[in-house]
Amino acid sequence: MASLKNEVQCMEHTMMCLEEQQDEFDFKYQTYLMEAPRTDNPANPQQAKLQSLINRLNDCRKNTLSGLTKLLDRAEDLIDTLVKKEMVQWQRRQQKFCIGAPDKVCLDQLEKWFTCVAESLFQVREFLSKMEELVAKVTYDNDPVKAQNPFLQRRAEKLLSDLLKSSFVVETQPSMPQGKGPLVLRTGVQFFVKIRLLAKFPELNHSMKVNVSMDRETPQIKGYRHFNVLGTTSKALNMSESHSGGMVADFRHLNLKEQKSGGGGAKGANDVSLSVTEELHIIYFNTVFELKGMSVELQANSLPVVIISNSSQQQSAWASVLWFNMLRQDTKDVMFFANGPVATWPQFGEMLSWQFLSATKRGLDDAQLEMIAHRLFGKQQSYDCCTVPWSKFSKENSPDTFWVWFDSIVVMVKTYLENMWRDGHIMGFITKWKERILLKKKQRGTFLIRFSESVMGGITFSWVENTATGEPEVKTIQPFTKYDLSQIPFPEIIRHFLILKEVPHNPLLYLYPNTPRDEAFGKYYADKTGNNSPYLKYIQTRLVFVLKGVTQEVVPHVNTDVAEGEFVQPLNDPCGEAAGQSEDSLELQLVNFQTDPMLCDTVAISGEDLLYSTDPNHFLDTESFLNEPLLPTSL
Repeated sequence: MASLKNEVQCMEHTMMCLEEQQDEFDFKYQTYLMEAPRTDNPANPQQAKLQSLINRLNDCRKNTLSGLTKLLDRAEDLIDTLVKKEMVQWQRRQQKFCIGAPDKVCLDQLEKWFTCVAESLFQVREFLSKMEELVAKVTYDNDPVKAQNPFLQRRAEKLLSDLLKSSFVVETQPSMPQGKGPLVLRTGVQFFVKIRLLAKFPELNHSMKVNVSMDRETPQIKGYRHFNVLGTTSKALNMSESHSGGMVADFRHLNLKEQKSGGGGAKGANDVSLSVTEELHIIYFNTVFELKGMSVELQANSLPVVIISNSSQQQSAWASVLWFNMLRQDTKDVMFFANGPVATWPQFGEMLSWQFLSATKRGLDDAQLEMIAHRLFGKQQSYDCCTVPWSKFSKENSPDTFWVWFDSIVVMVKTYLENMWRDGHIMGFITKWKERILLKKKQRGTFLIRFSESVMGGITFSWVENTATGEPEVKTIQPFTKYDLSQIPFPEIIRHFLILKEVPHNPLLYLYPNTPRDEAFGKYYADKTGNNSPYLKYIQTRLVFVLKGVTQEVVPHVNTDVAEGEFVQPLNDPCGEAAGQSEDSLELQLVNFQTDPMLCDTVAISGEDLLYSTDPNHFLDTESFLNEPLLPTSL
């Protein structure tokens, strides 16, 4: 860019020299015509001098045209770099940014580059116009300007037109203020979108009107819906709505309404039919650039949007947005989901990590991604060649898809556990067999926190204790859901978790690998008690989770196919397959403590001190927890 600007400045000086040289010749030639007798004698010294001047002028014109050609060559190279490389890369970064990637999508530097090239090309056009003026004053046989100037003018306008068309972009993709993410729009709900012209000319401030419209062509999809854009659909590009002073049109009050008339979409040869959340639509933005005799029609388009009519469709719609922008760079491919798109594991794992990164500022590490890959593909030497089909990731009206399970975890962490996750206190994605391996090597009371594999949006913790023979034994509690976490913050659950034995105690002592519990979670504790209690105002009480052990006299041997800590059937299973096994159910209790029981191991709690939930299975859903480990009968 610096070289281009320098060459333009040099060309400006060259044009001044050319004009001076032509003026000198013109003056002397006109003087010669008025004063000297007309003669064809080549030996005439005046004619010889004029011939020398015209030869120099001809050489200067040739050199100037050559310089202008080189200028256009350099501009063309830069435009190729800007349009075919920088803008393509930016558009890809924007796609990934929309689905949670930490990519930078600021357009300020691109605006400087586009503006620099556009200004240079406008100056080249002025140089070529000046050449026309000079030719109109002085010309001669075989004048190089007459032969080359028209071609150079067409080339300059073509380059400038291509540059301007590429400089008109969607800076902020369509989004609802309270939506799950960008590119998911709901009929009747306002959304916003920002358009930007990267070739910045202040003289065009408030003069270029941008108009909004929907799909231009009907894809060959059966039942394809059509929409009208309502609200303020026309707005002028201006520099007052941008923090950086860019030329933008910030549409803040747009909404969509479905068209009820017509046949509901064209029927193609394949008669393709897609669900509502697989149906992709494109929003178009049009304007006209007019400056210094240059008029160019500009059009920009949004990334494909998914349009829903009910908030219950948001989760599935967001899955479609993730899948498209993870895999596809052709931003006008509305037939994408008709072709059974498949993602490789490296693409898929990266996208999953972005979901946590965008929600909590901390993504997934390699070990967590490996656990997810193991869940999807089983044990593999390498997962790089594994693929995930769209139907396995998310399919509308299927409640048990991978995406529903994963997204429920992201929502739970964002809502209730963001700080703990960001600080690295939640291991999260870990298989049960690896959990046992890690804990059995640690001292008694070491615990870790993981997400449930069978309960949507569930989180649990496991800890290690020693049996009567001194062997390490891993125990896992039933998962807590958002309902539980909405009543008691998870750090308080860990802090005041009790096992009701002769002496109630908290078995959670060290967060894996060896951090004391209160050191890890102390900064999250709510130290309010008594009248300041966030739970009950008048009685000095605290909501805690406790284990009420129920021990059977006869405990049959567990089938060897079910390893220690693996999923076992609860006692109250309607099929009765687990009869005879022990069960520890979680009950929400209000405990009347005058002092914190965690500070004294000798505190005794009588039956009168415990206020139990009226529902003995308040936190036990036998259908949901068939695959979750329960505590053994030794408690």
